[in-house]
Amino acid sequence: MNIPNSIITLLLGIGLTLVSLWYGQNHGLMPVAASEEAAHIDGLFNAMMTISVGLFLLVQGIIVYCAIKFRRKPGELGDGAAIEGNVPLEILWTAIPAAVVLWISIYSFEIYNEMGGFDPAANDMHAMHGMPAGKGSAMAATLDGMPNSSTLMALGVGASPANQGKSADVSVNVLGLQYAWIFTYPDANVTSAELHIPVGKEVQLNMNAQDVIHAVWIPQLRLKQDVIPGTPTQLRFTSNKVGTYPLRCAELCGGYHGSMVTQMVVHTPEDYATWIASQQESAQAQAEVVKQTIAMNPANLSTGNYLAPYAKEMGIQPEMLKHLHQHESMNMSGLPATSGNS
Repeated sequence: MNIPNSIITLLLGIGLTLVSLWYGQNHGLMPVAASEEAAHIDGLFNAMMTISVGLFLLVQGIIVYCAIKFRRKPGELGDGAAIEGNVPLEILWTAIPAAVVLWISIYSFEIYNEMGGFDPAANDMHAMHGMPAGKGSAMAATLDGMPNSSTLMALGVGASPANQGKSADVSVNVLGLQYAWIFTYPDANVTSAELHIPVGKEVQLNMNAQDVIHAVWIPQLRLKQDVIPGTPTQLRFTSNKVGTYPLRCAELCGGYHGSMVTQMVVHTPEDYATWIASQQESAQAQAEVVKQTIAMNPANLSTGNYLAPYAKEMGIQPEMLKHLHQHESMNMSGLPATSGNS
């Protein structure tokens, strides 16, 4: 039974397409998606993976077929047929890759624009200068209050076109330095070594570096952005999954670059409010301790009086402090110190 070559080619094409589509959606190469923006990136990655697998199977299949079909048979000593070129074939294998690359470029452009990558600082710039928001109008703007009013280019991922003109629900200032991250919440007057955000709320990271170029990379968000000294950058996103995710520096920034790792904790709105409140209470308590420490001159205090405010934290019993006060009083009055609790 002879099956026409056209039927065989059609069946192979259908099989190759089905395998490519299946693997492109089930490769399992990406970490869990924890942001609304991740869906856009995953869609692009899956499309590129589908195309790559299809081309790989096609090219490798042709190579294997030709290696078997046109191998030298036993007893064959002559040269193969002299084929100088095939214009239709060359047009085909040039046109197809060109069309694929063009389609991926357009698709990437649309995704980047939908995420706010082409106008990352539109909201901030227009708010400062009273200009109407418009696509691309903030790619270069003069920042009042910056040194020499230098002209800076907006870098990063800002508000999507649908959210332009709206402020993010949570704003966090991020400082990168060798070799740590510092996150400041200006609205709550809280500073942390970890990034804490509420789920389902739009977050804006306003980033800068103190020394060298760093990069914020959170794989689960599918976002990565350089943090540059003297050039503010930003990331704007909405997390949609509660959990704890690694946040690392993705730019070689020195000898201990590998240790510049922290985490992003995504809370429920209720847990986030609780965390903010606990941080504010902790900061207030630390401020009180510092205030007491600064106001007090240890040189003018006896050992007992100096230790009294910290007795409970240090586990010192009241009887021990009482004994210490009596001992110091005897020494100050010129009487000999005695042992025992009296």
